[in-house]
Amino acid sequence: MTALHLAQQAYSAPTQARTRPPRATEYAAFARVTARIKAADTGSARDFPALVAALDENRKLWRLLAIDVADRDNSLPRDLRARIFYLYEFTDHHTSRVLACHADTGPLVEINTAIMRGLAKSEAVA
Repeated sequence: MTALHLAQQAYSAPTQARTRPPRATEYAAFARVTARIKAADTGSARDFPALVAALDENRKLWRLLAIDVADRDNSLPRDLRARIFYLYEFTDHHTSRVLACHADTGPLVEINTAIMRGLAKSEAVA
């Protein structure tokens, strides 16, 4: 699955998604991938392939964000862009540790949940 395909999946879907504000669409993408991580993180070897797929989707979502905030034309404040890029680097590294069975998914779920809270808050303000 390519980053383009992931973006198309995350930002397409039912017709109502097309009328959704951008932050709500981002929230939905994070909510979906976070739910997949939680559902697949059973500790069972049988569920490991589902966990790998969910973590891969999470990595791709974060990679898309990193590419977006690295763009000079991105309108977010420079400090916020840097913090988002740092979170991308952390999630990428931590995902490698999870896949090697040296860490758990807790921090990834916590970060995604914090991002979702921020997106929900910014949407309520807008």
